[in-house]
Amino acid sequence: MHRRWLGRGQKSTLLCALIYLSFSACVPAQADPGKLMAELQATDGRRNGQQDFDFSFGSWKTHISRRLHPLTGSNVWADYEGTSVVSKIWNGRGGIGQTEADGPAGHLEALSLRLYNPQAHEWSLTYSSTGGTTSIPTSLSVPTIGEFKHGRGEFFDTELFKGRSILVRNVWSDITPSSCRFEQAFSEDGGKTWEINWKAIDTRMEVGTGAASAGPGEETVEHDGPHDFDFEFGTWKTHLSRLLHPLTGSTTWVEYDGTTVVRQVWKGLSNLVELDADGLQGHFEGVDLRLYNPQSHQWSLNFASSRDGTFGPPSIGEFKNGRGEFYDQETFNGRAIFVRFVISDITPASCRFEQAFSADGGKTWEVNWIATDTRVNDESHKTD
Repeated sequence: MHRRWLGRGQKSTLLCALIYLSFSACVPAQADPGKLMAELQATDGRRNGQQDFDFSFGSWKTHISRRLHPLTGSNVWADYEGTSVVSKIWNGRGGIGQTEADGPAGHLEALSLRLYNPQAHEWSLTYSSTGGTTSIPTSLSVPTIGEFKHGRGEFFDTELFKGRSILVRNVWSDITPSSCRFEQAFSEDGGKTWEINWKAIDTRMEVGTGAASAGPGEETVEHDGPHDFDFEFGTWKTHLSRLLHPLTGSTTWVEYDGTTVVRQVWKGLSNLVELDADGLQGHFEGVDLRLYNPQSHQWSLNFASSRDGTFGPPSIGEFKNGRGEFYDQETFNGRAIFVRFVISDITPASCRFEQAFSADGGKTWEVNWIATDTRVNDESHKTD
């Protein structure tokens, strides 16, 4: 993994998260999380909100009610029953959840990522799903952004729904040690009125009741491309070399050493990478969510750093003859450039990653990020 944390500009695409997904769970029994968050907010107006979603970690029974035809005047709803499993990532500055539910309107599976922005004191929530209304399984939605105040979390974004731009609001409320409530609503009039279209009530499951089977160590789906990254599952020592000033003619590099952990999620349809490294330029942490598209047989690589907790544009590509190449177009120092990410030299015990920029439409490339990984004999990636 190991790229993109170079501080360049980031952009987003339209959010389509109708699915409540897996992050609608609730807290350890020793404290009332809603009361705790309210007390913290009252004493510090811009507190560190990194622990706001700690209540969600664990396994949950989920009852979902979904309005089948939002913004049409219809009041026809469908109910679903399912489970959610929510796991901590990124040393607590994020979480990943998986939800699976069934009802008369069909089957739902969803993946959700939450990342904390320490500068803005806000959370960025992104989604991918199958069986939902607007979100899709092959790429992440744009983030919905917000925070908790007085034990209530509100998050907003703008989306296209049936070709029209609308406002979307997600709300977490009624948080107790054993349950909580999630609602999604749409607005066509700039927030003057809201129509709720998704309601979910989560109830904490007892340890050992079986929900953990939806966790990161599940069996993969048996078809071609989803296995491309199987070689990487596990723990790795990472040595990084980073070009400090890309596309300036500079040849000044800095070195980092750290650890990378890669694990399978969402029944093998995706995998999650967490990187933690230190060097003379300081400390950084990054996360990479990779989603497989079974129609195009390509991967979407989505990167974010702890600096702002926001995903940049995805790199798209595939493996051929043991080599992975992924591309996208981005803005760097105000200029549109091409970005290339290459995975090569893959063995059971090592692999190599390179990132390069091109400012001339791909005629020439300047490598600015090199990572060499060496496997650590550690089985911790198989459980959460």
